[in-house]
Amino acid sequence: MQFNKWITLGALSAFLPLVALADHGGNNNNNNANNDANGSFESSVVGSTPGATIGGVMSGGAPWTVARGEASVSGSGKIEVDVRGLLLGPGAPANLVGTVGPVQIVAASLVCGGSGGVVAASTDGVPLSTTGRAEIEAKITLPATCMAPVVLVRVFTNTAAPGSQLGPFIAVTGFNMGSAGQQDNDH
Repeated sequence: MQFNKWITLGALSAFLPLVALADHGGNNNNNNANNDANGSFESSVVGSTPGATIGGVMSGGAPWTVARGEASVSGSGKIEVDVRGLLLGPGAPANLVGTVGPVQIVAASLVCGGSGGVVAASTDGVPLSTTGRAEIEAKITLPATCMAPVVLVRVFTNTAAPGSQLGPFIAVTGFNMGSAGQQDNDH
């Protein structure tokens, strides 16, 4: 029997420490920071579900889906997030399903300590295309240790006052059980 259901973030939060240690796509890049002298973290990205909190950040009020997404953080502080098809999913208002709704800009936040951790650093905002494509590349200041890292893709409001521009998260590092063995077409 094939399962094509998204793991809810509630269940996902129990597995976040395991996701941090998992290999992405069988490329032998071990995510537990033992790959190189500086360490690194890589993961796929999935859409969020309402009602979740990770690192003190609430998820958006509607479900989001991701057609394809990857996030990485290097030991030198380079964070890269590439999402495609980041769109409102079933359960959102019918007229907004399959669109980005009012979201035009997104940013990334690194959470250390899994779902109960804290936001260690965040990026500035980048445009989110009408098809749900965004590419975030930035340099962040890392803490000395980051156990159970999680990367959040967050709504960014550039017209808000500095310090209050980051909103809820709409995507998060993790995996989709329905895409296991189907996602890695990039090798």
